[in-house]
Amino acid sequence: MRSSHLLFSSCLLAFSNALLAAPPLAYVPNEKTASISVIDTQTDRKLNDIVVGQRPRGGATDGKRLYLTDAKAGKLLVVEVASGKLLRSVTLGDSPEGISLSANGKLIAVAVEDDNSVVLLSAPEGRELARIKVQGRNPEHAVFSPDGRWLYVSAEEAEQVDVVDVAARKQVASVEVGKRPRGIGFLPDGSRAYVACELAGKVYAIDVASRKVVAEIAAGQYPNGIAVDPAGQRVYVSNGRDASVMAIDTASHAVVASVEVGKRPWNMALTPDGAKLYVANGRSNSVSVIDTASFKVQGTIEVGELPWGVSIR
Repeated sequence: MRSSHLLFSSCLLAFSNALLAAPPLAYVPNEKTASISVIDTQTDRKLNDIVVGQRPRGGATDGKRLYLTDAKAGKLLVVEVASGKLLRSVTLGDSPEGISLSANGKLIAVAVEDDNSVVLLSAPEGRELARIKVQGRNPEHAVFSPDGRWLYVSAEEAEQVDVVDVAARKQVASVEVGKRPRGIGFLPDGSRAYVACELAGKVYAIDVASRKVVAEIAAGQYPNGIAVDPAGQRVYVSNGRDASVMAIDTASHAVVASVEVGKRPWNMALTPDGAKLYVANGRSNSVSVIDTASFKVQGTIEVGELPWGVSIR
């Protein structure tokens, strides 16, 4: 009996260790096919497609659940990762877009375009906590700072990034940037934020403490998505019209590399170790996988139609 118990315990421990060692998965919302493509980041193979919603756009995950915005239905969708089952849907308003999950996993922020607001919800329940009006029209992204204190909000019809105090549940400032700010990313220590401004053709570096722009970095045509490596040494920007991704050194703010990807690269995500960058190519219906050490494309993965972005956990 004792030997059987020891064998069972050993097997359980081995299984648990295998789960812990499993590579992170990448989730890609496909707008036109109303699906989420699931990619194994170790093999860079698509595992399956989760059919959900009507027009999924923004995505965020805690590893157990996938939080999605459904732009057509105007809802937040909460999907169980293991089963692909839709757990709940929550009404947000017309045309919700980017979604962000706080570092502690307790808060969700969604930019709602037609309402000119950011909806703050509890995670994982999806209970609405506040609806915060912002000045920028048609907000696209609302991104938590690493400490969860601030939300930076970009809007399609703006030349500013709006700053929301999360605890106070209100906008407290704005920072002037170029036309049509889109993707936003923070350094891991929260000291700076980087914003891609599509019509300005630039990335703006913002000092979070002073709320001032400290650098304007020339990008390609129609810069859009932003991703920041875990070490805080590089910022990556996708250039929609150029079909390229650039790497920016955060110490010098110089562009240190550029690589061609698929058509209309949009939003992106890095693996937790920063070794690979996954880029959603909206008009190629694919994801480009970039090796960040060599800054070369090491694979292209076919996904659904109109992939909007990538979330990894």
